[in-house]
Formats: sequence, C-alpha cells, structure tokens
Amino acid sequence: MRGFVDFLATLIRGRHPDRLVCAMDADWRPAWRVELLPTYKAHRLDAGGAPGAEIVPDTLVPQIPLILEVLEAVGIPAVEAPGYEADDVLGTLATTQPGPVEVASGDRDLFQLVDDGKPVRLLYCGRGVAKLEDCDDTAVRAKYGVPAAAYADFAALRGDPSDGLPGVPGVGEKTAARLVTRYGDLDGILAALDDPKAGFAAGLRGKLAAARDYLAVAPKVVRVARDIPFPDFDTSLPTAPVDPDRLLALAEKWNLAGSCRRLVDALALPRPTH
Repeated sequence: MRGFVDFLATLIRGRHPDRLVCAMDADWRPAWRVELLPTYKAHRLDAGGAPGAEIVPDTLVPQIPLILEVLEAVGIPAVEAPGYEADDVLGTLATTQPGPVEVASGDRDLFQLVDDGKPVRLLYCGRGVAKLEDCDDTAVRAKYGVPAAAYADFAALRGDPSDGLPGVPGVGEKTAARLVTRYGDLDGILAALDDPKAGFAAGLRGKLAAARDYLAVAPKVVRVARDIPFPDFDTSLPTAPVDPDRLLALAEKWNLAGSCRRLVDALALPRPTH
C-alpha cells in the first residue's frame, strides 16, 4: 500500500498530469477471452479457492480496499467495467480521452496502445517506477522490432507465458518480428501461407500452418478493448485532497503519514499547460 501511494506521488511529481485515472480489474479472466483461448491465465487459478479465484499474495488482498479508500479521499477515480480487465479500461480511456495520454503500466500488452499521432505513450514500469521507460512508437520498434500498431499480432505469434498465451511453437521474438515486418500483420502472414511463392522455409510454414486455429483467436485475446461504455466521471486531478480529514485518518491508522504527505505535496505542484 505504501509503495502504491509513493508510486502515485512519484508519477505526479515527474509527469505533471492534469488528469488521472486508476484502472481496476472487474474480471481478471473474462469469460469471453477464456472461450476463445481456454489456456488464458489458467495457470493463475487458485485450485483451493473459490471458483474462478486468482492466486494472489495473502498480504495483498486486504490492501486493495484500503488503496481504494485513499484514492477516494484524494479524489482520483478508480474505474472498472464488468466483464473486463484493467487493460481494457486503459485501452478505452486511451482511445476516447483527448490527447496527450500517458498510460503507466508494467503490462507489455499495453505497448499496443502507443500512438504517436494522438499522442499516446506508455510509461512502462516493468522494472519499477524508478526505472520508468517513456515509450513512443520509436521505442517500441527499438525494443521489439515492430511498430506499436502491430504489437498484438507480434505477441500472439511470440506468446506470453505470464498470460497463458502459448504462441506458435518454434517461433520466438525475432522470428515473430521478421514475419510481421515482412507481411504487415497476422492476416498478411496467414494469407501468405496459402501462396506457394511466399518464400516461407518449409519448417516455418509447417509451424504456422499447424497453429492456424490458435492464430485465428489469439489476437482477439491479446487486443485490449477500446469501446467499453462508461458513465461520465471527472478525470481531472485535484490540486489538494477532496477529503483531507479522511486522508489524514487513513494515514495515521495505517502508518502512511510520509507517503500521504509526499502525495499531497505532489498534487500541489504547478502543472504546465498542454
């Protein structure tokens, strides 16, 4: 909990946002994704817990309601949507909110949201907030060899064990990037499979052909939703907590005085006009 509050303070102090939303999982393993790909996050199911429960650290579960209380006292909306993951919430907000948009996440799937035209950037915190990577399309290309718009197809080919996404056996990151670069997208790759003049090595052609059924559904699983219907809510970041007494009480109760003070100080900093 302290780490999350400190993360918020560091993010606000370093990026100077005038809007801020925290996205939540309403459903960490949506049925519509599982129907497409039964292995999706299957390794995270808690066999000893309630049906559909996720394995999470025992110390994390009781902290979530407390984090939500802090966010409410500060005035930062925590948004979720039934049947969707937090990634889908972020995808929809990145698409529907006016730019510029910065998405802070340690989830690689969100590289697909990067869009220099709007712009949308990913502040990738996979190595921690102290090593935040500010990623535009050039950064995605340098990191993976494909443009951000092709990341979902690339990820489907490569796979992602953390999400139960098997990928195409024998196709690693470099081969996936070469295929996407040569044929444009997964549709182009699959169309080329039916062309004997497409220039596939026999072994690679066989691997891709054997994975046709998987490749027909995997991109739909990887792609985040961009059109979730939300009720109207205020995304503006306050310059001071909306309920300072409640925040003070939470800080005292949970030994968060230093973290909450840093967050309050960050809120009060001047913000550049975009």
